[in-house]
Amino acid sequence: MTEPINHVSSHGEFDSLLATTKYVIVDFYADWCGPCKTIAPHFLKMASTFSIPGYLAFAKVNVDNVGSVAQKYQVAAMPTFMFFKEGKQVAVNGNVTIQGANLPTLTQAVEKMGKLAKAKADAAAAGSA
Repeated sequence: MTEPINHVSSHGEFDSLLATTKYVIVDFYADWCGPCKTIAPHFLKMASTFSIPGYLAFAKVNVDNVGSVAQKYQVAAMPTFMFFKEGKQVAVNGNVTIQGANLPTLTQAVEKMGKLAKAKADAAAAGSA
């Protein structure tokens, strides 16, 4: 099985992912961040459950290695989770960003985006999208 999380290594790679996937959930993290390490297994589990190629992707951006992406989106705390639809940042359940290892809030947002992505993928498969 392929890795369910895209480990972004460049700004171009990030832009490409946003351009080729309808919905993207991004975890901005740092290797030295304790809360990042705490929530990482949960993010991986959600990615394994909800990823749909072309429709919903999960990405991790190391703020120390891909600082240009972190700067563009004004990431000031780790972890910070952001949500994108068709390349544009969007709010999910009223949250444009989720800062910190807030598992209940993140889970609700991922589940909502997962349902949206599944509906799009199902519609496309049925030939109506």
